[in-house]
Order: sequence, then structure tokens, then C-alpha cells
Amino acid sequence: MTGAAGKAWARWGENSGKALLVVVLAAAWLLPGLVGHDPWKPDEAYSFGLVYHFIHGGDWVVPMLGGEPFMEKPPLYYLTAALFARLFSFLLPLHDGARLASGFYIGLALYFTALTGRELLGRDKGGLTLLLLIGSLGLLVRAHEMITDTAQFTGFALAFYGLALLLRRPVLGGIALGCGAGIGFMAKGLLAPGAIGIVALLLPLFPAWRNRRYALALGVAALVALPWFSVWPVALYQRSPQLFEQWLWVNNLGRFLGTAHLGPSRDPYFYLQTLPWYTWPAWPLALWGLWRGRRQALGRPAVQLPLTLFAVVLAVLAASSDARELYAMPLLLPLAVLAADGVDSLRRGAAGALDWFGFMTFGLFSGFLWLGWIAMMTGWPAKLAERAHVLQPAYVPSIEAGPLAVAVAFTLTWLLLISRLGRSNRRAVIN
Repeated sequence: MTGAAGKAWARWGENSGKALLVVVLAAAWLLPGLVGHDPWKPDEAYSFGLVYHFIHGGDWVVPMLGGEPFMEKPPLYYLTAALFARLFSFLLPLHDGARLASGFYIGLALYFTALTGRELLGRDKGGLTLLLLIGSLGLLVRAHEMITDTAQFTGFALAFYGLALLLRRPVLGGIALGCGAGIGFMAKGLLAPGAIGIVALLLPLFPAWRNRRYALALGVAALVALPWFSVWPVALYQRSPQLFEQWLWVNNLGRFLGTAHLGPSRDPYFYLQTLPWYTWPAWPLALWGLWRGRRQALGRPAVQLPLTLFAVVLAVLAASSDARELYAMPLLLPLAVLAADGVDSLRRGAAGALDWFGFMTFGLFSGFLWLGWIAMMTGWPAKLAERAHVLQPAYVPSIEAGPLAVAVAFTLTWLLLISRLGRSNRRAVIN
């Protein structure tokens, strides 16, 4: 093999190895937690009730919960979850199979986010963007639950990728933008297409999006999105104008404006209090990247697009009468891109501090989890075992070889990984 060919082969092997590492880390983060537990959380309980309706041949136009129409959200997620439940019914309980739909949607969102990072920042930044996204605490809280927000998250991620791609390939970018807005609409209603539409209208304020190619892309997006926006609403209206009104005016506009008096009341400072922990560690890295390149930042599409998306979504959420931390999930997408833009320029001391924080925080937390498990199984340490018994007095100690082997493998792999990674700014993100 010649010198040039050998270097190309080595470069391909190195890139393939990095991509495989990212895929393995993403899978190790995504898959545990999707199965093996009942849908005991409130959002999961009613979600599975709707999925159960579809599993047993329920009407796809009018979702039913406890024999009553449930018009809070369109049926895309529930239909997908019912499909997964049926496909895996030979292997998993129905509720575990249904929850795989969340893994499916989050996996798609991770993929589209990596593509967005690669499109805006360069070929070597896609995996880094994905790692920053799954490293954010807020996504860990909700990504493994049976909730429609996972499908909406995918819609935002695909639309974000479409807006990035259409600068180079307007038709394909327009298709992605239209499908993303449509998925978001069929997942939760007007929030996603409304926010995405505002972003699309604001982007021509920047020269990169002020051209005929952008207009062509928006036209393609509108045509692609039309079936998503029309098929189910038209079918619902034909079935029952009253249910259509309940869905549109009460559960969408009424909930947003507060006239429906549904959901938790809004605290004016809710998102300011939530985002510092919810978006950690992406937000300080994003701020650093913006500060580092402040002279040229707003002249770059890699900053213009994610910053516009973040500002618009945050403004829409702040204007809504409802406020919950899971509504902030879409904010993680632009922050991951902005953070990836700032990681490599992070100063050595700051990168070392973040690296040490990740290792010590999650290393100690993992050690505490193992110690708690040992206490539950053996009764030692006695005080910890007594505390565990108070929390779960009916628990009968038993060891399941499969989950235990997976847990041990994950722990050993993480220790091996951090021991073999060379010192770099990106190691802090992987940790």
C-alpha cells in the first residue's frame, strides 16, 4: 500500500473508530431504562392508556382514554408506541414494548443533531454535538419515558437539520424542514410548527438566508408539511366539529393563553431557575464559544441559526401560561451545537476542571449506586441497608444475572475508556 493510500486508510480507520465510539456511547446511554419497569409515572400511565386503546384496534382519529375522547394531543406518538408494543409483544410486556417508541424517537433526534453539528461546524463536530446533547442533564430526565415530547423533540431536531442543510441543498433541506415541522405538529400540536415557522421567518435577517434558494426551500417545506397538517385535523373535523374545537381552541391555544385553565400555572422565573441545571454542561460551553468568537459570531450561520432557534423557543415557552421542565427539551438542540463550537477553544485549565468534575461527580455517584445495591443484597453497610428497607419495605433481594452482567460491563467499560483516552478538551465531554 502506497504512502498516500496508507494514510487515507489509517484516516478512515481512525474516523470509523471514533464514529463507533460515539454510537456505542449513545446506545449505552439510550437503551437502559426503556424496559424493565411499569409505567408508574403520571405521564406514562395515561400515555399507556392511550396506547392500549390503539393496540386493541381503537379509532386512530379520536384517541380514547378510559372510554372518553382524549383531545389533548394528536395521535402520532401513541400510534408509534402501539406499533412497537405489537412488534415486540413476543419478547416484552406491552408497556415495555410501547416505551421503545421513545428510544426510537430519541435515537432519531440524536442522529439528526449529529448531522446538524456536522453541517454547521464541520465533519469532525457531529459526534461531539451528539455527546454534548446526551451529556445534558435535562435530556436524561425525560428521554426514557413514554411521553409524546420525545416525538416532538425529533420534529425539532429534523427541522433544525433541515434549516442547516438548505443553505447547501435547498430541496433536501426543505423536505427535512417540512417533515420536522409536521412530526412536531402530529406529536403535540401547534408549539413545534409555530416556533419553527417564526425561526424560518426571522432567518432572512441574516444574509446567508436572504436569497432565492432559501425561498425555494421554504416552498418545498410548505408542500411537504401540508399532508402532516391536514390529514388528521380534517378527519377529526369530519368526525366531530366539537372534538376538533376542543383540540384546537382548548388544548392548544387555550392552554397556551391560559384561558383553558389546564396544567400547572406559570412562574415568571421558572425557566431561568430550571435551565442552569437542565442544560448543564452545554450552557457554559455555549457561552464560552459565543464569547470566544464574539467579533465574528453573528456573521456565521453556525451561530445565527442555533441562537435564533434558542431565542425563539425560549420566548414561546416564556409566553405560555403553562410551564414544565420537559417543555424545555428542544432548547437542548441549539445549545449542543453552540457548545460543540466552543469545546476545542476551551482553555486547558477550564477543560481540566470540567474533566475532573465529570469523573468525580459521576464516578462517586456510580460508586454510591453500587454500594446501595450491595447493601440491599447483603445487608452491609447496615445503616444504608436499613435506609433502603425503609424506602422499599416489601423488596425481596434477588440477583438477576442479565441486568447484573450489563451493569458490570458498563461500569468496567467506562473505567477502561477514561483510563485510555488521552488528555484533550473532548475527553471532558466524553466523561
